Amino acid sequence: MRGAVLYAPRDVRVEERDDPKIIEPTDAIIRLSATCVCGSDLWPYRGIEAVDGPSVMGHEYVGVVQEVGSQVTNVTPGQFVVGSFFASDNTCELCQAGYQSSCIHREPIGAEGAQAESLRVPLADGTLVATPDIPADDLIPSFLAASDVLGTGWFGAVAAEAGPAKTVVVVGDGAVGLLAVLAAGRLGAERIIAMSRHQPRQQLAIQFGATDIVTERGDEGVARVKELTGGLGAHSVIEAVGTQESMLQAIGSTRPGGHVGYVGVAHEVELPGEELFYSHVHLHGGPAPVRRFLPELIDLIWTRQIDPGKVFDLTLPLEQAAEGYKAMDERRAIKTLLRP
Repeated sequence: MRGAVLYAPRDVRVEERDDPKIIEPTDAIIRLSATCVCGSDLWPYRGIEAVDGPSVMGHEYVGVVQEVGSQVTNVTPGQFVVGSFFASDNTCELCQAGYQSSCIHREPIGAEGAQAESLRVPLADGTLVATPDIPADDLIPSFLAASDVLGTGWFGAVAAEAGPAKTVVVVGDGAVGLLAVLAAGRLGAERIIAMSRHQPRQQLAIQFGATDIVTERGDEGVARVKELTGGLGAHSVIEAVGTQESMLQAIGSTRPGGHVGYVGVAHEVELPGEELFYSHVHLHGGPAPVRRFLPELIDLIWTRQIDPGKVFDLTLPLEQAAEGYKAMDERRAIKTLLRP
């Protein structure tokens, strides 16, 4: 099969890889209908995360089950399925508590490389969720979004305790941040402030439910949020970037007693202990337990109540994966969808 491989910073190649095979009786093989480039893929692409030799890429995926191991009972060949970036058994104590991304048996899908034509999914019974039927082609981008960025934005909103009568701030205007806006709206937030400097992303944030746009960053961004919230700050803030500046901006934008949901993959983030101590701010986040939310998200997409697939503003064949990375790196695209 064909699949994307990162050889070095800014060196993505699509080449022949071995077809996936059933290794464990709990595996499934799926033929991918769509995959994509994630903002977190840009960390190694830019050389911020070390690339130690050729690395298969991709962890977001939807497709049709081709084959299952002897112990798989929840999905069958021919079903269209959505999975998440960590395989999980969905039965251990941590999974049952809703933290499948910390499953005691978890396996990273990125190790299999989902930017490809086919994929082996470990722990298929706990990881994959089938749609009611084969979806219409126009729904596939939205189901692909559910595999990571929608589920991650949703977790950010839940972790920040977004809800009715609350003001929510979203720090970050990538796909996760934009879908956190959508999630906050679905959870009933009264006011949603999106922090963005890029007009196409601002427009999409408004489509997803943002009521205010703040273009300032850092201390200026915090001051603007305080100005919009009577000097108090927001009840709920979603951090969807993963840098020192974005985390401090999120904490600073939160009122005492408020909640920060952080879902940006943290890189060299250090929290000032004394400042945090006196802020009275709750912090909760980490790798999103997307599997927790998949049944609800699949239903919302299937019934066309939400359209998260709008975050894909560039669609390319898998063979042009390198251009998809380049476009996102240069902020010419919010998110690239790849068609195998």
